[in-house]
Amino acid sequence: MCGRYSLTLPVEAVGRLFGVNVDSVSALEARYNIAPSQRVVAVRRGEKADERELVFLYWGFVPAWARDPDSMNQPINARGESVEAKPMFRDAFRKRRCLIPADGFYEWKKTAAGKQPWRIERADGAPFAFAGLWDRWQGPDGKVIESCVIITTEANETMRPIHDRMPVILDIGRFGPWLEASPVEASDLIEPWRGELTAYPVSRRLNDPHHDDAGLIEPTVPATEEPPEPSLF
Repeated sequence: MCGRYSLTLPVEAVGRLFGVNVDSVSALEARYNIAPSQRVVAVRRGEKADERELVFLYWGFVPAWARDPDSMNQPINARGESVEAKPMFRDAFRKRRCLIPADGFYEWKKTAAGKQPWRIERADGAPFAFAGLWDRWQGPDGKVIESCVIITTEANETMRPIHDRMPVILDIGRFGPWLEASPVEASDLIEPWRGELTAYPVSRRLNDPHHDDAGLIEPTVPATEEPPEPSLF
């Protein structure tokens, strides 16, 4: 799954990378611990052909047909293997795919000493996008919620020792196809990342979403998984 990630790019860099107009956004705050239920940056198709727009979406999916968002599960991840058929996501997969910019994400590895967070990045350090879906819900009182979900797939070789799932990562060559291709063509993009990744343990301060600083992406020595042998001296 994917439960936390980071985006530290300036808004101008996001605009260049994703080919989107950012004039309406004065700046983006560097984020090192983006968590579910927060507003996140996303790129989706605009109203005009070949146009993209930068938007802020709530991370926790609310389908347009929901009766009461407060009383339902709002998933943050959607399994790529079933996204085309699952009623929660299938309409969004056909019509409302989006890109969720990131430069790294986190996963928790189970150890004897408890769950240890790991940071995962592209080996070349380049930013990327998660494959996402979005939807727009409007209540009878006019309240609007625009939300998103990150699509996941099976883990690749780097991720497998940490977790059996990973987010679908897209590089710049797949941004356009993900947004614009047919559902059949888009489904071919749902696969484990084929490039190289770097993974390393980070501070357990990450567990608290109130912590959001550059120290969270620094490597750390994980807690000892087994107690050390007692010293005789």
